[in-house]
Amino acid sequence: MTTGTTLVCPRCGLPLQEVRTSGGVFWACNVCGGRAATIELLRNRFTPESINSLWLHAMRGEGRNGVPCPSCRHPMVEVALSERAKINVDVCQHCHFVWFDAHEVDTLVPQQPQPAAPELPQKVREMLAVAEVERLAKEAEGPDFDSAPPDEWWKQIAAFLGVPVEFDIAPHARRPWATWLLGTLIIAASGFAFTRLHEMVMQFGLIPAEATRLHGLTFVTSFFLRRRRRRFSAAASLPAAHRTGRVRW
Repeated sequence: MTTGTTLVCPRCGLPLQEVRTSGGVFWACNVCGGRAATIELLRNRFTPESINSLWLHAMRGEGRNGVPCPSCRHPMVEVALSERAKINVDVCQHCHFVWFDAHEVDTLVPQQPQPAAPELPQKVREMLAVAEVERLAKEAEGPDFDSAPPDEWWKQIAAFLGVPVEFDIAPHARRPWATWLLGTLIIAASGFAFTRLHEMVMQFGLIPAEATRLHGLTFVTSFFLRRRRRRFSAAASLPAAHRTGRVRW
């Protein structure tokens, strides 16, 4: 819909006057008495039965060429206003304008205003307000998750060890097989490493003098080795390369 330019009466060729109402804006011709309104305005002011049918016929092109559109000046489609009313109106498919000749708009059925809801008595409104305040207060309290123990036994063990435990977890759509497999491999590797701790430290620990050992992999593997506060006392038993630098535990 184009309203930035002056709208022209398709009958008289004179500029239309803008008329503002509580329901919207339409344009009127002071000479012939015609009216130009948009489909949106008509749907707000009148019943859908009296508007939807003419718009449907216009979109389907079920009519003949009518007067030029007040906005784009292209020929509008002349369609029947309704099946009961023997009146034809002109509809612009592009600008959504509908042109009514004098007194044709009076045949439309206006919408009935919606009945206002009865106002509640003051006593009832006070009771509803108190009930709402109590409901909000109970929601603000909420469950005491900090003191309540977890439901599952394995979560109780994790909480005892200081591991964070999640409450009301959403059910998983599928099982985390990759996470479980990775955790199992880490546990298995750690268990195997503890049986041969000295060899693992010597092989995967970081030696500054041999920084390129294992193609530099020891820069990463050294972080996974357990720190030990005491050092091996038998330093002489180490290889010469190990005696020249420190092994990162």
